[in-house]
Amino acid sequence: MDIPVYLVTGFLEAGKTSFIQETLTAQPLLREGNMLLIVCEEGIEEFDPTAFASKNVYLEQIEDAEDLTPALLSSLQEKHQAMLVMVEYNGMWQLRDFYENLPENWNVFQEIFICDSLTIENYNRNMRSLVVDKLSSCDLAVFNRTDASTDQLTLHKLVRGVSRTAGILYDMTDGSVVQDTIEDPLPFDINADIVKIQDRDFAYFYRDLVEDIQKYDGKKIRFKGMVIKDETIPTGSFVCGRHVMTCCADDIQFNGIACKWKNSETLKTYRWVEITGKISIEKHKMYTAPGPVLKVTSLIPAAPPEMQVATFD
Repeated sequence: MDIPVYLVTGFLEAGKTSFIQETLTAQPLLREGNMLLIVCEEGIEEFDPTAFASKNVYLEQIEDAEDLTPALLSSLQEKHQAMLVMVEYNGMWQLRDFYENLPENWNVFQEIFICDSLTIENYNRNMRSLVVDKLSSCDLAVFNRTDASTDQLTLHKLVRGVSRTAGILYDMTDGSVVQDTIEDPLPFDINADIVKIQDRDFAYFYRDLVEDIQKYDGKKIRFKGMVIKDETIPTGSFVCGRHVMTCCADDIQFNGIACKWKNSETLKTYRWVEITGKISIEKHKMYTAPGPVLKVTSLIPAAPPEMQVATFD
């Protein structure tokens, strides 16, 4: 039997415990059967199981990231015959440690990142990699302790700098919950005759292309990128793109697009070029499924951009 998992992440005193307590007090998540609540962080707030809407919630603690093993998680679920699991995750632990140790029949149904609007920017400045870790896969970001003076645009940009798909909610100090309605215009004109991607905007362009490739089918694109060629790329093709950093040097990756050009044999790897062409969605040896292929119409040598690694800043 598959076990659905609700995963709640966030840093110490962000409000994770209060969020879970209020959720489980408001209504039962299960009509029948047992629920397992795993707590991986001990803060000032403590759970009050007597206030839960259901009395079939069993609490267990895991204090060490090293204890996150499929065997332990499975044993806790079997111990309580739980049909559903909720996890309050430690904000200082990497999410990879959790996902890599999920029992085979555990499926994360929803991942929620709880943030204290008064401290999250500080975390973002000083522990950027941990913030990105939590934002990268969350379905919903909830900003606690917000009011009329809260700079919602800054918080919105913090989320969108990592994820374009996560929902955003503001939990107001007056008890109301406000949904984020800020629009996310792209930093380039997607409807222009030629969509011109500035050097500073490449990371946003590539992410949008990957997330919604059909939108770019038939579009003419111009951008500056680095040429990559090797023996795995078919004759008449090459890859053009940029190194992109999401949060820190450790996560820099090369993001490139398959390109077709009749004179590709004249190109040398690591050369910078300004490239113009038309995108079509088709099969290519570079991809495991149909993807964006740029049919080159113009290619000229170019100087490297001032910042050779593209970012979301």
